[in-house]
Amino acid sequence: MADNSKIAVLDSSIVSRLPSSSQTLFSAKASKNLTFATIATELSRSEVAVAALFYGQAQASPADISKLSTLLSIPEEVLTEQLLQGFPDRGRAGPMPPVEPLIYRLYEIVQNYGYAYKAVLNEKFGDGIMSAISFSTKVEKEVDDKGAEWAVITLRGKWLPFTRF
Repeated sequence: MADNSKIAVLDSSIVSRLPSSSQTLFSAKASKNLTFATIATELSRSEVAVAALFYGQAQASPADISKLSTLLSIPEEVLTEQLLQGFPDRGRAGPMPPVEPLIYRLYEIVQNYGYAYKAVLNEKFGDGIMSAISFSTKVEKEVDDKGAEWAVITLRGKWLPFTRF
């Protein structure tokens, strides 16, 4: 359980663009006063992977559905129907460029440093791309010696070299 002020809730401005499972999952999460970290521990997944399930941007396994059903007190049939309706719909949760300030800042990081990241990655790995499929990510919180809080986002993707024809 967690402090209610720190429980992420569904942003009502994007509900119409999300699957029905999002409303079901977020409502149950809020009523149980659970964080993504708590749910992630129960599902043996990362916090970001769990949040992606909630937004319909990742696919739930039958084991995920069973565990979510128990943890969130949602009938398994309801979750099965809602979560296995089709393939995840990634990238449509919001407008481009993003207007939500935190998401815009992440977008801005890529706008401002994208070519710098590309140059450094090319120097280290050669010509290629970082996979967003063979990929993991995590979010951590650091506090410096002055008490300032810092967000640390790790992006870890398999390197896929381009080959010549």
